[in-house]
Amino acid sequence: MPDAIPVDSVGIVAPHIAQFETPLTLSCGQDLPAYQLVYETYGTLNSNASNAILICHALSGDHHAAGYHAMSDKKPGWWDSAIGPGKAIDTERFFVISLNNLGGCSGSTGPTSINPETGDIWGENFPIVTVQDWVESQARLADRLGIQTFAAIVGGSLGGMQVLEWSIRFPTRLKAAVIIASAPNLSTQNIAFNEVARQSIRRDPEFHDGRYLNEQSVPTNGLGLARMLGHITYLSDDAMGSKFGRQMRHDNYQYNYGIEFEVESYLRYQGEAFTKRFDANTYMLMTKALDYFDPAGETDGDLSAVLSRAQCEFLLVSFTTDWRFAPERSEEIVNALVKAGKHVSYAKIEAAEGHDAFLFPIPRYMTTLNSFLTRIGNRILKEAQ
Repeated sequence: MPDAIPVDSVGIVAPHIAQFETPLTLSCGQDLPAYQLVYETYGTLNSNASNAILICHALSGDHHAAGYHAMSDKKPGWWDSAIGPGKAIDTERFFVISLNNLGGCSGSTGPTSINPETGDIWGENFPIVTVQDWVESQARLADRLGIQTFAAIVGGSLGGMQVLEWSIRFPTRLKAAVIIASAPNLSTQNIAFNEVARQSIRRDPEFHDGRYLNEQSVPTNGLGLARMLGHITYLSDDAMGSKFGRQMRHDNYQYNYGIEFEVESYLRYQGEAFTKRFDANTYMLMTKALDYFDPAGETDGDLSAVLSRAQCEFLLVSFTTDWRFAPERSEEIVNALVKAGKHVSYAKIEAAEGHDAFLFPIPRYMTTLNSFLTRIGNRILKEAQ
């Protein structure tokens, strides 16, 4: 935490809790009888509720997207580089909402919550949720906040899939969709990565078939390995090479299985740190949501057909070294939108950071995002006059 809050920060923020008693019927066929969503807001909602932007988080994200919870925080929210006064997502112009999705482990109802029907921790019995379920719950939160139409909905990676689903499911409830480093569905390779991650968790002896919290244990080895695997896919080879190369802890090989290369130390640290803040059942659930997402599945693989329902403007952003969601995957969406006759802008950003580039304040990326949202904001203001 800096000695003083930066002038372009949203400052000290506090989460809110929205409790819902109306059952939510999930894609899996189960009903969630009651649930809560934790969210944060930045900026001020205008008189006609037309300046709201919804931020959809990626796999391991949550509601804390910007600012600080306390002066003692070591770092701000996960997208603080983009959200704040004068930033790409300008909180002097927009009212920004970020929430922790259902199934999360940061306060929204999920596997670590209490099942009201049993009085026990949900654990492995928490139902599978999908991108469609998240979007439905987000729409209910918007209703609660009095927001009928979002100025824009923005998300990267898994968040971008939620934005795409919004444009299809609730086409009249958003003016603009910003889809960053995402894809219309997972490739076979990405599904395979997710399965290896889940098996790493499931085969940990401390997993106990998902009942680890009842057993007062945590599958730290499995969850840590899953995170290490995922982290490798989020970085580019160039980024890892420039950061670590073949740097070693010692002058000579030690001829053992301890840490010798700096990249080994980094990955172990990332895995261990992740186990202290994230839940294993949540990780498994969210990777399944990634696997299942395929909106063109209902139109026999014709993405343009399902996107014909959309009524908003689109901005697609990809990054040159992102091999998890390569630029070609964004271009699939762009081409389908063009075929469907929709208004779409596209930027492929030169970046060395790989998939994680969507979290970095890369100048051309931030300028592109700011320019697009400024135009949307100006149009909304003009329409209100």
